[in-house]
Amino acid sequence: MIKCVATDMDGTLLDAKMQVSQENKKAIEAAQAQGVEVVVATGRSYFEARFALDEADIHCPVICINGAETRDPEGNIVEQAFLPVDQALEVYSMLKKAGLYFEIYTDQGTYTDDYEKALDIMVDIYLSGYTDLSPEQLREEAKKRFDIGLLYLVDSYEPVIREGKHSIYKFLAYSFDEEKLEKASGLLERIPELAISSSGSENIEITHTDAQKGTALERFIESKGIRLEETMAIGDNLNDLSMLQKAGVPVAMENANPQVKQVCSYVTDLNDESGVASAINRFILGEQVSSFHSPSLKQK
Repeated sequence: MIKCVATDMDGTLLDAKMQVSQENKKAIEAAQAQGVEVVVATGRSYFEARFALDEADIHCPVICINGAETRDPEGNIVEQAFLPVDQALEVYSMLKKAGLYFEIYTDQGTYTDDYEKALDIMVDIYLSGYTDLSPEQLREEAKKRFDIGLLYLVDSYEPVIREGKHSIYKFLAYSFDEEKLEKASGLLERIPELAISSSGSENIEITHTDAQKGTALERFIESKGIRLEETMAIGDNLNDLSMLQKAGVPVAMENANPQVKQVCSYVTDLNDESGVASAINRFILGEQVSSFHSPSLKQK
């Protein structure tokens, strides 16, 4: 019996327009009505996650920033896992030398040191989903991150890190040069107690080893008296692997990275087809979902 559902956001719970479908909302509420604990596990900051969840009027705990922070349904911080200052400075220096654009996620918000680059990156990412909007319209959408306080501009990252007033949760580095990202990732892996993951082919995410979705999910369900065997996790990308590998019922989206499908027992529908609802309907509500299947790439 499934007692907890943990779902990723981007590429999973959210469609290409970064919204929660009515089907997904309805399924989540039906699961909650049966006493199932639903938790969102995302690479987003809490405020970016809540922005999308509030639009859909969904209330649940949130594992944020790949597990660096866990908040209850009221937004109170339950747990944190951040990078020590020396470690954060080392990551900062390495990313600068690699020539990568990156943003820093902290307990007081997300920061960029390049306004135009931040907009350019978001427009490029949005273009893969917002096919009906022009680059100019997408740029206006990207500006909203600044307008509503989801992203702050600073002259330099060094004071943010050195002054010790912020808990540094994550570095999110972007590039559409995969070789450049792979090289930086290889160098970062030499730093002890770092977790290197990705939420898309254009980025790498750097957190403390304690800040991983799987680790945070395990602590979360333990606090609720739920076992891993009673937990279903749903995801699509590499930063979901740690929770998919721990959950008793790991489900990949149809649009998932092939590596994700390899570790999952089931594949649900596309994120644009409310795949989260299909998984909940199948395992929680006991409905027959014809599109649900085992992954062809699953390792034997």
